[in-house]
Amino acid sequence: MLYHAHELQRSWLNSASTFAAMAAEMLASPYHPLSYFGLGPLAASALEVFAHAAQPRGKPEFDIETVKVGGKIWPVTQSRVLHRPFGDLLRFTHTGHAADVPKLLIVAPMSGHYATLLRGTVERMVERCEVYITDWADAKMVPLSAGRFDLDDYIDYLIGFLDHIGPGTHVLAVCQPSVPALAATAVMNAANHRAAPATLTMMGGPVDTRQSPTTVNDLAMERPIAWFRQNVIATVPLQYPGEGRRVYPGFLQLAGFMSMNLGNHLMSHYEMFKHLTVGDEQSAQATKNFYDEYRSVCDMTAEFYLQTVEEVFQKHSIPNGTFIHRGKPVDVGAITRTAMMAIEGERDDISGIGQTRAALTLATGLPDAKKRYFLAPEVGHYGIFNGSKWRTRIAPVLEEFIGAVPGKTKLAAVA
Repeated sequence: MLYHAHELQRSWLNSASTFAAMAAEMLASPYHPLSYFGLGPLAASALEVFAHAAQPRGKPEFDIETVKVGGKIWPVTQSRVLHRPFGDLLRFTHTGHAADVPKLLIVAPMSGHYATLLRGTVERMVERCEVYITDWADAKMVPLSAGRFDLDDYIDYLIGFLDHIGPGTHVLAVCQPSVPALAATAVMNAANHRAAPATLTMMGGPVDTRQSPTTVNDLAMERPIAWFRQNVIATVPLQYPGEGRRVYPGFLQLAGFMSMNLGNHLMSHYEMFKHLTVGDEQSAQATKNFYDEYRSVCDMTAEFYLQTVEEVFQKHSIPNGTFIHRGKPVDVGAITRTAMMAIEGERDDISGIGQTRAALTLATGLPDAKKRYFLAPEVGHYGIFNGSKWRTRIAPVLEEFIGAVPGKTKLAAVA
């Protein structure tokens, strides 16, 4: 019933958004006398804000067409190099890359948002790296015939993607995938896999949520796993290809994130309204662009979500040494080949300080010379991988770390 109630509300809001957009356009028309005085401009701006907030959103595009490197503009090519039922492997490159440019796999979160949330991450790193990214599927769009998808499958996907890209690949895990990326790296190191990552960088990841616990961590610990299974898991309705699949709906994840900072979100929309009333379309559009991405959400399979809550946030299986992959214990101490870096934000309210750094302590088989830690000052969770501070403060640290690894790694800007 939960999903059906949401679909009913979504249909109503879709209609309301359409009518609001039409009314806003009419009131703002130069042919309408109210557009020049009185409440006309205010009403038009308010309706436009509502129409944007209520409109339905699908999967966004990356839309990275060019990058500027060394004063030159290079066209960016995006391609899908591997297709799997629950996620594709995308590749981004440009013609200015050197022949031995480093290969970077960006592991996007499977946490309710699409991989395009990392558009800024890809855009910055493709300047000097051949970038690959995991493009996870919306679970409601995957037919039941494709089977299950849990943490074991997630790790297997990462191993398969790395095997496809080949040896010498660098890995960047952003937030939630820090745990499965760490596990995949440990499994590949233990097996002496040919494509074990050259480096693994984890950014704002919940490796050990007992360190500086946040509101997100507290919520996961307050209730038993049975509560999550009974209260936040829903069944995909008939109109989707994945009908009958049990999922954690993206709209619930979005509602949770919005409620954590509701005041800030309301203020952002109020600021958008003020920008529109004075004709500052550029500032208003910047807010619209952010929420177009932020409000575009997808579903996760129930088994992946529940297993993540239980193993990562409740049992702390990785730091306790009890994490299991395909029936075998995962030993982070087995990582001996892959250099590791942990990046945290000083103001991160999702993954507290120390949660990601814990991975470096757990990697007992890795010499300190292959470990690095960076605390980004005055940076929140999303600022770690997006925005000006990411581009100017954090990305250069990552590039330096990748370039310091012995071998063919080269961070030349152009061929």
